[in-house]
Amino acid sequence: MMGADAGEGATARPTTTVNPLSCEKLPNVPGHSITTALVEFPPNAYTPRHRHPGSVTAFVIKGALRSQMEGGPAVTYSQGQTWFEAPGAIHSFAENASATEPAELLAIFVAEDDCGPLTIPLTD
Repeated sequence: MMGADAGEGATARPTTTVNPLSCEKLPNVPGHSITTALVEFPPNAYTPRHRHPGSVTAFVIKGALRSQMEGGPAVTYSQGQTWFEAPGAIHSFAENASATEPAELLAIFVAEDDCGPLTIPLTD
């Protein structure tokens, strides 16, 4: 989930913006932290194939998002719905289901406590 255009030329689509809100060490899980981030999807936004360094729970705050985990079907999540991504799982894509309205989600990451990058882009 970077912040540049996905694709090239006329087919380029805006991508998401990840805004970390907090990162705290977990005192009951040594070596791990919990990071909370607001992820903004402009209209028609698209995030290509990626993974995360730990577990992720996503909660749709506004709009509708279409998401697909590798090996599973694409699913559309509406405001108030959630999904979970296990450590190392491949996220095939995520996109705003609307070409005209923005969408937002709250992402909660549990990973090693360096509070480093939250998204690891993947190429084929």
